[in-house]
Amino acid sequence: MERKTCTVRDMKEHFNLKQITGDDHSLERTLTIPNVSRPGLELAGFKDHAEPKRVVLIGNKESAYLKTIEEKDLESRFDFILSEETPMAIISRDIEIHPILLKVAKQKNFPVFSSNLKTSELMVDIVTYLDEALALSTSVHGVLMNVFGNGVLITGESGMGKSEVALELILMGHSLIADDRVVVSRVKETLVGEAPDLIKAMLEIRGIGIIDVTQMFGVRSFLEKEEIRFVIEFEKWDNNKEYLRAGVEEAIFYETLGVSIPKVVFPVKEGRNLAVLVESGVRDFMLKERGINASKLFDKRVMDHIRAKNKEQNND
Repeated sequence: MERKTCTVRDMKEHFNLKQITGDDHSLERTLTIPNVSRPGLELAGFKDHAEPKRVVLIGNKESAYLKTIEEKDLESRFDFILSEETPMAIISRDIEIHPILLKVAKQKNFPVFSSNLKTSELMVDIVTYLDEALALSTSVHGVLMNVFGNGVLITGESGMGKSEVALELILMGHSLIADDRVVVSRVKETLVGEAPDLIKAMLEIRGIGIIDVTQMFGVRSFLEKEEIRFVIEFEKWDNNKEYLRAGVEEAIFYETLGVSIPKVVFPVKEGRNLAVLVESGVRDFMLKERGINASKLFDKRVMDHIRAKNKEQNND
């Protein structure tokens, strides 16, 4: 488990920011906190409880307040705000940069940018982007597919036919996200999966080799990332094990990065159409989310039947 990283350069490119100060080396500063700071209190001279590791965002309110502060105080306050720990500063709405801020930033080779977005929009966009860019992540052996609009992680030992099932699901109209290795990130309370850059849109089929699904089946056959909502685990069929055929089974979950996802286990045996089983498992998962549980319905029918039989016998 590790945390993803993000640099000022990544932010600049993602948000198409206009760089005002700082050289190319300053773009290598790293971001560690998925939040922003609007430095009203710091500009007023209150430095307690400051959070210097956040992105500094200056909007209309801060710019208007700067005009009320004497210039002799501004330099020391900007020196505090643009600290070594602070990754970058962004001025929203293309507001003209204050000359004292420009002076301090140039002296410290500190990266300051401007954006034409409104401050509120920029705040939301930055936090949303950094939530994912700095998320906890881990690597999982498996295949991630989009089936009926749901991210489905298929796990199991090597040689269980996961990639072949993925190929069949693609032919059935579903989309691949990752084969063999899935980078799983925790974004708030959800898990998001994607393929490592090296194997994006690639699928390995024994006997054929590596295929590019977008070239072979079109762009709709591949998605960059997807929220993981359901897990299917393939396990080898064990003749000595009894598998559930009817009745209500206890719910099981797949857990990683502190998040639990509903899971089912499919025993793999010759003659079983696993792609159809995956589709059926996802449909059943979708129905259960709507409160429709076929196993519980069948169990209720059985109990009602038993009660009716007992009542007939008692009447006799």
